[in-house]
Amino acid sequence: QVQLVESGGGLVQAGGSLRLSCAASGSGFSINAMGWYRQAPGKQRELVATINSGGSTNYAGSGKGRFTISRDNTKNTVYLQMNSLKPEDTAVYYCNALTVLLSSRRPGTYWGQGTQVTVSS
Repeated sequence: QVQLVESGGGLVQAGGSLRLSCAASGSGFSINAMGWYRQAPGKQRELVATINSGGSTNYAGSGKGRFTISRDNTKNTVYLQMNSLKPEDTAVYYCNALTVLLSSRRPGTYWGQGTQVTVSS
């Protein structure tokens, strides 16, 4: 089993910054890609950004130029630096990991519990 623990959410004024962290724990697996998704009230969960094991990144349009995803492979941790936050960024942010079990090569997908980000106007 893989566990993802997120931290760093909170309340911030528009124009401010937050840094989210997500640490993966467990044994017997490797992580191919990690990412951040978000879900606002009444809306579907949407992609924010992803990063693979080689460091290649992908951003959804909403965060391009304002958000930066990074990861520390030695700590199995992914970060999301969010700058110039807007009220429409308010959502629960979820960490995601795409894994492979080393024993069977079976792929897996895991989600964190979510962290609330609220941006006030």
